[in-house]
Parts: sequence; C-alpha cells; structure tokens
Amino acid sequence: MRCALRLWLALLLALCAASASAQTLPKPGPKDLCPVCGMLVSKYPNWAATVVWKDGHAHHLDGAKDMFKFLLDLPAYAPGHQREQIAAIGVTDFYNLAKIDAREAWYVTGSDVLGPMGHELVPLASGADAEEFLKDHKGKRILRFEDVTTKVLAQLDSGKF
Repeated sequence: MRCALRLWLALLLALCAASASAQTLPKPGPKDLCPVCGMLVSKYPNWAATVVWKDGHAHHLDGAKDMFKFLLDLPAYAPGHQREQIAAIGVTDFYNLAKIDAREAWYVTGSDVLGPMGHELVPLASGADAEEFLKDHKGKRILRFEDVTTKVLAQLDSGKF
C-alpha cells in the first residue's frame, strides 16, 4: 500500500510540474547572460524567454529568436542538456508582457518591430493577436513553435524574410 501511495504521489508531482504555468517561470537576474549572444537578459524584460530544466536550472535568453537558436542547437549552447530534460519554455507576450508557454505561442516574422537582436520572432498569446499584430506592424508570416527552423532564423538575421 505504501508503495502504491508513493507511486501515486510521484505521478501527481510529475503532472503538477509538467502543467506548471509559464507565468511561474523564474525571472532573469541582473547578471544572467543570454547563452546565444552574451547580452544581459534583464536589460530586455519585454523580450525575455526562459528554458527551465527538470532539475530546476534555467537558461534565460533575450528573445524568441535566440531561444529557438538555443533549442535547435543544444550541444552548442547547453552542453550536456537534452530536449527531454526540458520542463518548461516560456516567452514574453508582446501585448500584455506576461510569460506564456512558448510551445503554444504564435510568432510573427518580418514586422517593423525590432527586438534586442534586430528582426525578431514576436510572440503572441493567440492567433487573433497574431493576425492583429501582423496587420498593424507589416508582418510577413505567422508561425507556430514547430514551424520555426534554422532557415527561418537565418532569414530573420539576414533581413530577407
């Protein structure tokens, strides 16, 4: 019986950790550097993205574009870490500045809004917000998390989207 209770508690804790809201992500500290570009993340709180690992460690990035570069090349930016060890990924919603789940966000490319590293993937909480932002800021495309590739990132960096 005790073994079954322990198993149940372990499953409950795992479910709670997996469903943790992006709003509960840790904030970058004053000395946290983006592992991709080396910039101080706390200088750009309206753009900050965070990857939290199952062991509780967090990497903070200065925008969604660098977050995707980080995620698409973990061996370069987070040696020893693997995708399966990620507990949560959050980005900052452009309109309300709240942390949202990066996997659920909508991203607009090619807009007239620049982030800390220039042309950026602008994260938004809903498809309707993304459509509005696209129209208001001359965006080119709306992407979902799984649509972002190294080619998209290279296009953003080159300004040819």
